[in-house]
Amino acid sequence: MGPIQKLRKALRGCCSCSRGMPPIGVRLDVQDGHVIIDNGILQLTLSNPDGIVTGVRYNGVDNLLEVLNKADNRGYWDLVWNGTGKSGIFDVIKGTDFRILFQDEEQVEVSFTRTWTPSLEGTLVPLNIDKRFVVLRGCSGFYTYAIYEHLEGWPDFDIGETRIAFKLRKDKFYYMAISDDRQRIMPMPDDRMPGRCQQLAYPEAVLLTNPINPDLKGEVDDKYQYSCEDQDIKVHGWISFDPPVGFWQITPSDEFRAGGPVKQNLTSHVGPTTLSVFLSAHYAGQDVVPKFRNGEYWKKVFGPVFIYLNSSWDGSDPKMLWEDAKIQMQVEVESWPYDFPVSEDFQKCLQRGSVSGKLLVRDRYIDGDDIYANGAYVGLALPGEAGSWQREFKGYQFWTRADENGSFTITNVRTGDYNLYAWVPGFIGDYIYDAAITVTSGNNIDLGDLVFEPPRDGVTLWDIGIPDRSAAEFYIPDPNPTYVNRLYINDPADRFRQYGLWERYADLYPDTDLVYTIGDSDYKKDWFFAQVTRKTDQNSYQPTTWQIKFHLDSVYPSGSYKLRVALASATLSELQVRFNDSKANPAHFTTGLIGRDNAIARHGIHGLYWLYNINVRSTWLVQGDNTIFLTQSRSQGPFQGIMYDYIRMEGPSDS
Repeated sequence: MGPIQKLRKALRGCCSCSRGMPPIGVRLDVQDGHVIIDNGILQLTLSNPDGIVTGVRYNGVDNLLEVLNKADNRGYWDLVWNGTGKSGIFDVIKGTDFRILFQDEEQVEVSFTRTWTPSLEGTLVPLNIDKRFVVLRGCSGFYTYAIYEHLEGWPDFDIGETRIAFKLRKDKFYYMAISDDRQRIMPMPDDRMPGRCQQLAYPEAVLLTNPINPDLKGEVDDKYQYSCEDQDIKVHGWISFDPPVGFWQITPSDEFRAGGPVKQNLTSHVGPTTLSVFLSAHYAGQDVVPKFRNGEYWKKVFGPVFIYLNSSWDGSDPKMLWEDAKIQMQVEVESWPYDFPVSEDFQKCLQRGSVSGKLLVRDRYIDGDDIYANGAYVGLALPGEAGSWQREFKGYQFWTRADENGSFTITNVRTGDYNLYAWVPGFIGDYIYDAAITVTSGNNIDLGDLVFEPPRDGVTLWDIGIPDRSAAEFYIPDPNPTYVNRLYINDPADRFRQYGLWERYADLYPDTDLVYTIGDSDYKKDWFFAQVTRKTDQNSYQPTTWQIKFHLDSVYPSGSYKLRVALASATLSELQVRFNDSKANPAHFTTGLIGRDNAIARHGIHGLYWLYNINVRSTWLVQGDNTIFLTQSRSQGPFQGIMYDYIRMEGPSDS
């Protein structure tokens, strides 16, 4: 017996009956106020006709959800929407009609629908919403998905967020796990109440001053410290030590999430709460959330996602439940697309297609031959422009990584019209295939060799950073000892998740700003990860101006130099660029006001990607020593700022 088999034998779960007897059939009990689905492993209770998860009975625990909460605040789908004259409306989605869609001993699928009519205009989001729940025989968990539909001619609206949330019992679930390295005993929700904490710069962040668990005193709690990129949000959740039970949210596909594979979202946090976020403005901004105008038709399936339950069989370390959950996650990923959902709107495997090809990079200033696009992100999204996928929140997206030879295959693609997009770590810019791609059922499209020519006009004179759409390679300071999350101490990969790092800039540069000298400075030590404002003694904020100093042996009077500035994040910022004249008015270049991703405050090391290709006149440069002045000119608050991804100065093409 291998180690995985031994592990799973010691634990209960793995979506098969593991008690030495065949699993019983799935049973459905419909009552006036509740619907109960029981497969002998778990019992799922849903309010009728609301479709709120009010109870999950498992392993001798009557309810894993927080029994102290009201019934509609335990397990629910929700959304945030904006309508005409209204904004930020939070809606816990409650059905008005209940239906049994499928019922036998192998499977039960039920539906809770809410139908919109014009009489509801202004009070409910103009969507027909169909929430589904599925329980399978012998399966240690349940599935849920939803279908949203906006009919042609219905009112305009925006969706700011939609998700599933589960609130677990605080007397049992103390230990949270979102990755191998990000696991810990968490504070209690009571610790965030007055008398036990001090609120910090925004409501989500608190300093624990008198927590129930004294070991946590002096730590910061902030749900944004536990965000992840979508490509890494496949399994996360909570562990109870007594009894040893795990509650896991598994997302087997990213196709129904928005904004691409590196879009960041919340996962689990103090509550104990676990989320499956399908669409949000976090780390992107309200500018990119779906806006439905002029009565356009729209329909989308969110999910299914899987709520997996497991428990220890023989007194094993309860933390091994995490290892088992990862195995189950892989089982779910390999089973995608599922064959059991009843809805015809969820396409099964044989209804889908695939797209393959080979991506090469052509940059003659690096290599005379085309370069394999090793590790490239290659994806299909709604038709648009190069890079539009990161701001595309309405349709489905399908992404993969190219292998070491640049070869890629995107499988299980829903039928429809797409553009093929790509970006390659190590190179700036975005690739887009020059024709729309129509995927049909059973069709395998081979695009052959594709060539991406990243922006390039001349030889590299100097550069700063690594073009990977992140500021992680730059200098990230130690946190203020007063504001520490101990999970991230001695964690180089996640040190940017500490609270208050924006304030450390003024500690390092109290009077003057950063100066970076090409040839002498090291971006790992000398380039602060974010260009932020500086707080003054008058409790106001100042713009900051960074300098890049470099030497030119000569200046070519003909032709134009080029400065490539790639940003990893921007929040209500304006980057002004000046060459050898810090007072030039107007600036030689300005981005104008850009960005709302708020990644600095939310402990992200990137938000949305921006690329600026700045023509630099030879008259702005001098033979000898030169200085570029980078000013972030907006300074109304502490979180306005930018993160750089990469900067490159190119000589004229004829130099």
